[in-house]
Amino acid sequence: MCDIRLFRRAYLDYRAAENLLKIPENDEAYMNTVAYHLQQAVEKTLRAFLECVGVTVPNTHDIDKLVRMSKNNGSKVVLTEWLEEKTDMLTRWETDTRYDMDYCVETEKVLRGLQEVKNFLDVNGLKEELRDELKELNAKEKLATHFPKGYSPESNFEWNCMYQIF
Repeated sequence: MCDIRLFRRAYLDYRAAENLLKIPENDEAYMNTVAYHLQQAVEKTLRAFLECVGVTVPNTHDIDKLVRMSKNNGSKVVLTEWLEEKTDMLTRWETDTRYDMDYCVETEKVLRGLQEVKNFLDVNGLKEELRDELKELNAKEKLATHFPKGYSPESNFEWNCMYQIF
């Protein structure tokens, strides 16, 4: 079942990564933690889009597997070139940053990852600014006809997610 909360959690993982980089004490442990949150943002976004097309997602952190599932099951997710090229690296950011005490993500890769994950989220409408399609006259009213009875989005982010869902 499609759940807007998974989209929100993906976005919050990205924001956590972004905010961690602002801490002046950004040593290797911080870089690994930032990388982990970037991986989680991608994983949760892919999962959310798969759930929106009725796919039960197995318990996996394998980004390549989630990308393949997205392509094979009609997911509406927009995959970026960087994401498709870096699936193995992103998967390692989930496991190795948590379990391999000698693993260190390079700062340059984390900074590039931050930019690219933001781009991935933006092209998929996971952002605070209202997407352009919903700024058009009557666009929100038309979209709202698909919502469950009594539901009204509380933020531009929720409007953007509902656009993706319906």
